[in-house]
Amino acid sequence: MNTLKEGDKAPDFGIPDQNGTVRHLSEFKGKKVILYFYPKDLTPGCTVESCNLRDNYNDLIKQGFEVVGVSADDEKKHNRFIDKYSLPFTLLADVDKKVINAYGVWGPKKIMGRTFDGIHRTTFVIDENGVIEKVITKVKTKHHTAQILEELN
Repeated sequence: MNTLKEGDKAPDFGIPDQNGTVRHLSEFKGKKVILYFYPKDLTPGCTVESCNLRDNYNDLIKQGFEVVGVSADDEKKHNRFIDKYSLPFTLLADVDKKVINAYGVWGPKKIMGRTFDGIHRTTFVIDENGVIEKVITKVKTKHHTAQILEELN
């Protein structure tokens, strides 16, 4: 599981976004990044979390944040998710789980008595210099933006 902690340099990456454009963490240098990992597009909890970030997106931008979501879904599924819920931010398609593993959010999960490997819902707030400022592992999907801002204060 996650071994990254506050104060660590955030691992850079190069994976495609929903449009097939390879995106790198380093391109956000000088901006704060909310990098949120979520299990799956178009599922209830992930939709609630993403829509909360969408609904507060303009406020986050005004405060200097970029929002970037990551899951193992492919570009096509990301586009369906974006189109259905009018998500204004980038979603990265980490189908090979390179970034998911680099950030340590892949591992055993237990839901309704069943154990399986999957993505642990985790958010990393990364500062302007690429350093992890905050790691949120107990994500409140309905109030995620407020949770992020509270954690930073």
